[in-house]
Amino acid sequence: MAYVIPTPPVTALPVAGSGDLFPVRRVYCVGRNYAAHAREMGGDPTREPPFFFMKPADALQAVPEGRTVDHPYPPKTQNYHFEVELVVAIAKGGRDIPVAEALDHVFGYAVGLDMTRRDLQDEAKQLRRPWELGKAADLSGPVGPIHAAATLGHPAKGAISLSVDGTVKQKSDLSDMIWSVAEQIAYLSSYFEIAPGDVIFSGTPDGVGAVTQGQVMAAAIEGLGEIHLRVV
Repeated sequence: MAYVIPTPPVTALPVAGSGDLFPVRRVYCVGRNYAAHAREMGGDPTREPPFFFMKPADALQAVPEGRTVDHPYPPKTQNYHFEVELVVAIAKGGRDIPVAEALDHVFGYAVGLDMTRRDLQDEAKQLRRPWELGKAADLSGPVGPIHAAATLGHPAKGAISLSVDGTVKQKSDLSDMIWSVAEQIAYLSSYFEIAPGDVIFSGTPDGVGAVTQGQVMAAAIEGLGEIHLRVV
């Protein structure tokens, strides 16, 4: 049996310290997982159940450390926002995963950005429509190399920041998450069967804002390095 069209390429992210790649299946994103950002976006930062949206796997952009890569400004927006996030790569699947066992399912962690066409997202919110036009633009998920948990451990605290042209715009600590990584995995697995290759963007701190063409973003998480992107 043959496919009737060419097989789409597998989206994959580099693994730090090796030539290996992590193949991506699904991309889940947590909304409003830092209290200050929840307030910034008009939400309530209490521990209401987390909510998720998705990006297509091929919306990810693999970004190596050590050099600045071009990041395309997408069409149909005048308000393109950065959101720095801890990215979690899943190695072992399951349903209804207990919180106490959730981190056993993690392969590793990376620095990522959930780039957002904010004007389109805001319009979708007002009209009670899905967020895909705002959140799922091509290459709207830049991700740095994945650091294996077997080497790194599971970061529960550490500085997370983003700067634009050298000016810090977002700065917080992973310990400020409303829902921990383990809790996110456990909650998500009650709705979906988690599988190897799944990726979770775990939420962004406050300070999100717009970038324009020519600006350079630097996203960093303590222990995971830093990635640089030039908006083109």
